[in-house]
Amino acid sequence: MSDSVETWFDQPLLFTIAERHVRGRLVRLGPALRTIIAAHSYPPVAEKLLAEALVLTVLLGSTLKDEKGQLTLQAQTGGGPVELLVCDYRGGELRGYLKFDAERLAEIGPEPTLFALFGEGFLAITFDQATTGERYQGIVPLEGASIGDAAEHYFEQSEQISSLIKLAARHDAEAGCVAGGLLLQHLPEGEVGRDRLHVRHDLPEWEHARTIAETLKPDELTDPATSLETLAWRLFHEDEVRVAPGVTISRGCRCSTGYFAGVLAQFPESERREMADEQGLVQVDCAFCSRVFPIPLGEIGAED
Repeated sequence: MSDSVETWFDQPLLFTIAERHVRGRLVRLGPALRTIIAAHSYPPVAEKLLAEALVLTVLLGSTLKDEKGQLTLQAQTGGGPVELLVCDYRGGELRGYLKFDAERLAEIGPEPTLFALFGEGFLAITFDQATTGERYQGIVPLEGASIGDAAEHYFEQSEQISSLIKLAARHDAEAGCVAGGLLLQHLPEGEVGRDRLHVRHDLPEWEHARTIAETLKPDELTDPATSLETLAWRLFHEDEVRVAPGVTISRGCRCSTGYFAGVLAQFPESERREMADEQGLVQVDCAFCSRVFPIPLGEIGAED
């Protein structure tokens, strides 16, 4: 594995271990993550949940073969204090939002279970392929110790791919929120990148790689002094690991006056007038960036 380039923050590291028929992704989010969460005043429990979900979104989004495709992660409640969690990734652009009941969230303690957060909720993972227009979606219960566990169940049930997902987030007193994650997957039929034909569950090479990956500690994933290449080498130095940088991550809220005007143009004129205030402005609230966009009726140029 070459050490000529080091990957630190806001760029996934893609790696393969051909002899183990394994592929993986490592990512550590820093500045991009803090830009996203700065739009809201999240309490620690909410910040950690959203940070880990954003890391998971990058890990999954980096598997898209279509550069213009989109990965959407959505978790909905079954009675818990978290009402909605939604994140999406498109071409390196990342955004996320968490809606919750602050009073109820404060009552569940600093290390809540998924059930305490969501109740009997579910996780929906959607892959949208822009080039072909195809959409793939899987829905699984929010079960396990973390949202990463629920995503593992998705791959097992919907994709039939053996996977390991590790997520970690912490709040540094000086740097702010830092989060990292690992996605490790077995590639059936023993060929890196090959579409699966069938899945076996008695493969020693996968069990070997998974056992090693499980030794990765949360502090290592969020350690700003350790590059992702170093982590990959620490884990799999006995194997031939091939690495490549992924797409750089940036905050990707796509809201703008022009965009919202286009959305509003799809409504009949009578409904647009009902939406407007006394000044003739339609106030559009973007939950992702916590901004309000006043759209003048005169700038919504659609005809009924």
